[in-house]
Amino acid sequence: MIHLNTGLSTFDATMNFILLILVSYPILGAFCWFIGVICYQTIYGHKILNYEKFDPENEPFITIMIPAHNEEVMIEHTINYLMNDLTYDNKNYEILVTDDGSTDKTPEILDRLMKKYENLRVVHFEKNQGKAHAFNVGVAFAHGEFILSNDADSIPEPDALWKYMNYFNGEEGQNVAAVTANMDVQNRSKIITKSQTVEFSSIVGVIKRGQIAALGNMYAYSGANTMYRRDALIDVGLFRQDRATEDISIAWDHQIGGWSTIFAPNIMFYMNVPDDLQSLYNQRKRWAKGGTEVWLTNFMKIITHPVKYNRQLVFLLDQSLSILWSFFYFITTILFLITAVRFIFLGNDERLFHMFAMAFIFVAFEMFAGLLQLLSALIVDDRGRKLKYLFFMPIYMIVYWQVNALALVMTFIPAIKTIMGYGHGTWVSPVRNVDMENIEEEKTQN
Repeated sequence: MIHLNTGLSTFDATMNFILLILVSYPILGAFCWFIGVICYQTIYGHKILNYEKFDPENEPFITIMIPAHNEEVMIEHTINYLMNDLTYDNKNYEILVTDDGSTDKTPEILDRLMKKYENLRVVHFEKNQGKAHAFNVGVAFAHGEFILSNDADSIPEPDALWKYMNYFNGEEGQNVAAVTANMDVQNRSKIITKSQTVEFSSIVGVIKRGQIAALGNMYAYSGANTMYRRDALIDVGLFRQDRATEDISIAWDHQIGGWSTIFAPNIMFYMNVPDDLQSLYNQRKRWAKGGTEVWLTNFMKIITHPVKYNRQLVFLLDQSLSILWSFFYFITTILFLITAVRFIFLGNDERLFHMFAMAFIFVAFEMFAGLLQLLSALIVDDRGRKLKYLFFMPIYMIVYWQVNALALVMTFIPAIKTIMGYGHGTWVSPVRNVDMENIEEEKTQN
């Protein structure tokens, strides 16, 4: 018998393996999502590509719900679009705005628009209590069996309503809790917003396709535009009101509750995105905190019942690695900088060169894997119309990964506080400097 002695203890071998996973996580993740989009195109790409309009007599009644807080810049444009540009034949829908304690001109605008549109209703709240609270109260006032959650700064494509309803129709659609659409960017006047077009293609175009193809479910809905079955919302107790993001929590609650979810890449909607780094960071902190809250909420339930929740176990593993990698990245970055400064003062040019050479090799592999992921996303998403934005890929790779990782690290403790009962869902509206002429021009081009 031959005994192989590697000179490593079990502990050392385990730590080396964990270190290898953490170092290679971004690269392996990008390759996995690249393979995922190929699987999606093979398995699901043929489904519901030819949408059918409903007989006008049988069109389901829909409530378009807009939770709003200080949305004076965009809400009139959004409501006018939803009232006049959607192609739901009999206009068999209503718009219900839940005004969550707005302190700007939003209430005045809404009251004026109610006189203009008969199927617009508004529920005013005196105090800001959060989007989830506004939506939950709105469900009690909604007349529709299906509720489209639509942000005040987002607009779906004109055919969206009847395309959405195709997924709920028929025998296969009876267990569908929600259908989330494919997000795109309205305001593309700055480099930072153009590069988010690439990012959303990466997230939506690859990751959601990969999740649906491999696991039949999604980690999160799009809070800006998702169609919900009202009964499915009520079945899971509506939205969690103390969470940073209502769309991630409800997606997990639906999965745990046995409902199925659908990503519809051929239904486009356009959202207003942050146009400066501070606003972007604030948005990503909210997203990161919401993801960590879901991870903490469901960790023990899934770990103790891995067979029952085998699909969610994969989501949990990916989120766990994402959290570990974010902390690992910033700790090693600090150590790297400290070591580099030390070698500079010691005049150890050889070790300094070796450090930067190894870092360059890692970044090169990461950029190549990310390029594959983004390129595949831009090819399959929106029939390749976004390929021109590949030019902004380096900005996405360099800036957004840093911002997202930093946001996750900085919100980890606040997420723990939420789970301990100290969370709240109140919101602060982003500062918007919206060029309406540019938005209309972009919409026409798309």
